[in-house]
Amino acid sequence: MRRLLVLLWRVSRSDLRLLWLALRSPARPRWLLPATVLLGLYALAPFNFALPLLGVLDDFVLVPLALHWLVRLLPANRGFPQRH
Repeated sequence: MRRLLVLLWRVSRSDLRLLWLALRSPARPRWLLPATVLLGLYALAPFNFALPLLGVLDDFVLVPLALHWLVRLLPANRGFPQRH
């Protein structure tokens, strides 16, 4: 389990960096900012506080996977940095 969490953290760290660069780009897709805001709101959802175990699972597994999926949706032809 620990290896999985470390792997997700490493992927999430690079995905957050790529997302930050894409959000600052003037050529970003229109959907990127609202999708990022929704992902942030989901990460801070109230059930994280009401059901702590579900919140931990959610924060450490589902949010990084959704973040990775969001970064993978960025178009490659607009000059955004891509993960290899």
